[in-house]
Amino acid sequence: MRRKSQTGRSVADGINFRLLVMITGMRILVVEDERKTADYLHKGLSETGFVVDAAQRGDDGLHLALTESYDLIVLDVMLPGCDGWSILAALRAAGRPTPVLFLTARDTVTDRVKGLEMGADDYLVKPFAFSELLARVRSILRRGPGRQPEVLQLADLDLDLPRHRAARAGQRIDLTPKEFALLALLAKRHGEVLSRTLIAEQVWEMNFDSDTNVVDVAIRRLRAKVDDPFPRKLLHTVRGVGYVLEER
Repeated sequence: MRRKSQTGRSVADGINFRLLVMITGMRILVVEDERKTADYLHKGLSETGFVVDAAQRGDDGLHLALTESYDLIVLDVMLPGCDGWSILAALRAAGRPTPVLFLTARDTVTDRVKGLEMGADDYLVKPFAFSELLARVRSILRRGPGRQPEVLQLADLDLDLPRHRAARAGQRIDLTPKEFALLALLAKRHGEVLSRTLIAEQVWEMNFDSDTNVVDVAIRRLRAKVDDPFPRKLLHTVRGVGYVLEER
């Protein structure tokens, strides 16, 4: 019999979701001016497998939200620089559909309704348990516009994320977990040149050391499986910058 979690979902479902997060490198922006709360969220979400950026000022958070790509923004209402309402309004005015989870100490129906009507996806009142926040984050990512597709496609390359499978031109490609995570990262951000530092942080969760060639070795092994057997090349090196997956 499957053991159930307190939320009613199976433990296996939770493990599968965490694996999907780690494979796709889902990114969350936390905009919170209380350092203790911000550190708490950063630690918890990072340990769950998310890639987390943080800002303590509203104007800094807005800049990141408009210039970077995030799967979810965890946004405090009361912030220095500009408040959460203003950030959300600016995002929606700019046509950015990034899901937003509001955090606030103000537990009033008016505030909750205001946030939802402005385009927020959920609303959590402080203080809160991390388990509740994580459940809401998972729920938003499963249903929201920022949800990652289950299958990534580029040219004749197909990546089935839940099944951890890769194929080119219908031919199955056997990859190690790290190779699949690397390929999924490149596919998710196809057309974007990714630095060795970024790849090392998101795939190996390590700071890049210029004296190590772990990223280059992994790319060579991945290229041997994904590109070399096929006439059309998708994985390219940008000298002095990094690597990009794109159709040329």
